[in-house]
Amino acid sequence: MISDFIITNRNEFFQMYRRLYSFLRQAWEKEKVWHLKKMVQQSLSDEVENREEAYSDLLLEMRTALITIDEIGLKQSTVCAVLLFRAIKNDQYTLSEINTLFGSEVELILKGLKKVAEFTDRRSTVESENYMRLLLSMAEDIRVVFIMIARQLQLMREAKGTERSHRLDLSVESTYLYAPLAHRLGLYTIKSELEDLCLKYTDRESYDFVAQKLNETKRSRDQYIKAFIDPVKERLNKTGLKYDIKGRTKSIHSILNKLKKQKIEFEQIYDLFAIRVIIDAPDDQEKAQCWQVYSIITDMYQPNPKRLKDWLSIPKSNGYESLHITVMGPDSRWVEVQIRTRRMDEIAERGLAAHWKYKGVKEESALDNWLSSLRESLEDKETNLSQKLTDFKLDLYEEEIFVFTPKGDLFKLPKGATVLDFAFAIHSKLGSTCMSGRVNGKNVPIKHVLNSGDQVEINTSTHQSPKQDWLSFVVTAKARTKIRQLLKEEAGKQVDIAKETLSRRMKNRKIEVDDSYLMQLIKKLKYKTVTDFYADIAAEKLDVNWVIDRYLELESKEGENRDSHLPVSAESFTLKPPTKEFASNDELVIDQNLTGIDYKLARCCNPIFGDEIFGFVSSQGIKIHRTSCPNAHDLFARFGYRVLNARWSSATGSSNYTIVLRVIGNDQINIVANLISIISKEDGVQMRSISIDSNDGLFQGNISVMIANTSMMEQLIKKLKAVKGVKSVTRLN
Repeated sequence: MISDFIITNRNEFFQMYRRLYSFLRQAWEKEKVWHLKKMVQQSLSDEVENREEAYSDLLLEMRTALITIDEIGLKQSTVCAVLLFRAIKNDQYTLSEINTLFGSEVELILKGLKKVAEFTDRRSTVESENYMRLLLSMAEDIRVVFIMIARQLQLMREAKGTERSHRLDLSVESTYLYAPLAHRLGLYTIKSELEDLCLKYTDRESYDFVAQKLNETKRSRDQYIKAFIDPVKERLNKTGLKYDIKGRTKSIHSILNKLKKQKIEFEQIYDLFAIRVIIDAPDDQEKAQCWQVYSIITDMYQPNPKRLKDWLSIPKSNGYESLHITVMGPDSRWVEVQIRTRRMDEIAERGLAAHWKYKGVKEESALDNWLSSLRESLEDKETNLSQKLTDFKLDLYEEEIFVFTPKGDLFKLPKGATVLDFAFAIHSKLGSTCMSGRVNGKNVPIKHVLNSGDQVEINTSTHQSPKQDWLSFVVTAKARTKIRQLLKEEAGKQVDIAKETLSRRMKNRKIEVDDSYLMQLIKKLKYKTVTDFYADIAAEKLDVNWVIDRYLELESKEGENRDSHLPVSAESFTLKPPTKEFASNDELVIDQNLTGIDYKLARCCNPIFGDEIFGFVSSQGIKIHRTSCPNAHDLFARFGYRVLNARWSSATGSSNYTIVLRVIGNDQINIVANLISIISKEDGVQMRSISIDSNDGLFQGNISVMIANTSMMEQLIKKLKAVKGVKSVTRLN
């Protein structure tokens, strides 16, 4: 029986069903598709208690499956795995049954998805331990990564009407993991949509501002694009080339980033859009026809040689191929033009999924190399979690350079890579013995930063070995992982030697070592680990005889004060009460309904009662930020696993908070006095300071006030805006 939930989505359900059935039948026989249909129906029938949830999940799976088809370009086995995922997760079928009916590929994907499901319960995707397991599970089969990205995109699309805390969780996951992964795999359209949705859910005001500006300028923008394109079309039509040409507006997230980074007004952005020329070219004429179009456009419009980006000759690691040029268009405006073939455009839209080995490309690709490097880094048991997270984030770099060996072999590295990174990219042994380099014939040190096009030769020495400071300048995950491994191997050898030296000297002086006293001494000397203590002995930073003398002094006190060094039991441990510098614990609920937790309000955005907020675990404790904080995106992207949900615990605030209002207006008599008068008459508002600058008939001022909540703030701003001569009143971060 069809659920009421499905009936309300009847048209969409049957439309998706027909689309999926048609796609599966393109490559599968009717009986195989029938088995899949029956298994999905049976899994729904078994869900007696959670019938509506099961049907809701089915719609999610169908929408996800369509994303994998239409927006990523995956094959039937992947779609089958998506549709059977819930049934396998609930153990309604075994993987061996799946293998018998649908083959080993579907079984392999479902095996990976089942592993991933263990680590994707609420928020675990960005909690460090589970996060690493999640990455490892996904790294075993790249199709699992594609499915997880598609599922996250669908969850983000459906999150509009959900609770704020759920939207924040999804936004943090998307910013920290899924958007960078989509970028690394060349799924630029999906990456942009995820970033735009994150912005929409966490900083709606900024999102709406850019969206409104784009809407207001759409007509003039379309007119300009037409004025640019029409003469180009006329010239291209004469060549006989088959092509499409169109203008494409950049994403809201990227436009807002530009506004923040360059600190400019919206009207000052010249590259709100890009012109794209897509050519239908035979494989053997792709490059030639792209350069032909380049020649035509640069004949018509003056190019900027500094902004030429040639990814035709050397594609990006994620498979992206295109020719980007910036030319001076009508009205002396710079315009970006992207030139690519239909095949290149499919790869640009769908990423590596468009041409990877499961679609018939058998040779080892850059994607395979990346996955191998990722697995090696994640499986390194000697490296702690935070370092692994750093390595992984480093490996999702945005910009690349290309450099050459003396023989002309090409290597792609992240921007900022050094001679030492290059040496490790070639071979670990070459990196570990690297002494210096020769770049374009000139001797350079190992920390020399490389540029695209450099020819690099590595100089080695058998006396060279990895140094701790190498970690401070290498940027590739491969180099960092290998250096840490080699340093630990060497440290382990030195620690063993130091232990043996101390033990032998103790025996020579006829001293029986009590491990508890030795541990006390190590703690007293402020060493975090025993290994660090022995490492300093090995490095001769600590004299062995001096250590023995300190040990004897401690032992002679006959255990006095020994208890003060022992760990405190869990039963006797008590939380410290909040100090005065923390905000009132009664007004905030953090994470899963936790109260009584110390926190500070972040100074970078000064949240007040009523703001949409989140918690961030910093080295100074929990800090509360506004979701629209200028640092929020960076915190989500770099430290998503430290982000906590936070909300105000009551309808109205009981504390006062400091905010700063930026006021701009005409410099006229009494305007400042009128502003101060309004603030002084407002109940519950106290003015703390005011600073005014006047120039060319305009005044700009910052007014700092104490206020209880956002409602009072909005009311105050409304009254200040009503003062004659005031042009704008905005809240500063």
